[in-house]
Amino acid sequence: MKIEIDTGSGFCFGVTTAISKAEEELAGSGSLYCLGDIVHNSAEVERLHHLGLETIDHQTFGKLRGRKVLLRAHGEPPATYETAKERGIEIIDATCPVVLQLQRRIKKVFDNENHPQIVIYGKRGHAEVLGLVGQCRGNAHVVENIEEAQSLKLDYSRDICLFSQTTKSLDGFRQLSAYFEQQIQAPATFRAYDTICRQVANRQPNIEKFAVKHDVIIFVSGKKSSNGHALYEACLRKNPRSHMVDSPAVLCREWFDNAESVGICGATSTPTWLMEDCKHAIQQLFQ
Repeated sequence: MKIEIDTGSGFCFGVTTAISKAEEELAGSGSLYCLGDIVHNSAEVERLHHLGLETIDHQTFGKLRGRKVLLRAHGEPPATYETAKERGIEIIDATCPVVLQLQRRIKKVFDNENHPQIVIYGKRGHAEVLGLVGQCRGNAHVVENIEEAQSLKLDYSRDICLFSQTTKSLDGFRQLSAYFEQQIQAPATFRAYDTICRQVANRQPNIEKFAVKHDVIIFVSGKKSSNGHALYEACLRKNPRSHMVDSPAVLCREWFDNAESVGICGATSTPTWLMEDCKHAIQQLFQ
């Protein structure tokens, strides 16, 4: 049975950089705090925990003093930096450059004297989205789909600006853009800022092509990864014999009945070593 790991899967640039910064600091000091899970993959979080990385929440962060804290690729709102300054916390900032640029764009629009209404296409409560809303001091509408956009109580006689979480789908963003374009009432204007990371957006069409190449697809992802769930659904639409796993331990032998080829792929938060472990585990099932 042929087993292929998708070379396009695995950590995106932002996650790779964050983990490299954590490993570099841990190699020197042996301990480091991280505000939230460094990546939405429990296996990778556990690996780094053994190296000395301790995950903390915002409540714990607010009680620290004079310590080093890594900010992950998702980014943080301005309040986090203010707390760090007040309490003498040294920040190791691993915010993804794409997210950082988006934060600056939203803040610039929010500070505009015309005060446009800001809508963010994203997952409510997601770390990146919380950081984006923070740039507007909480004055932003977050929508996850077109239905939520239709129920928004916006003033269409006033300017509206649409932004997107960097990992959302291009199709969903285009649907929202078209909807708001239809609703806006001149002389008010609508502007859509396409802030979706292409490295992430291109994963879906690539992974769909990969899914149809194999009899069985094993999609490796952490349960908390919204990107992982979206990409897995894309696999499932193309190949009904797709299975999502977060560990080699949950693989089932019967999934591979009559299969001549197996494809292993994953999310932007999936480490390559975990996909390789799954490949080895599949091989072990047939020895």
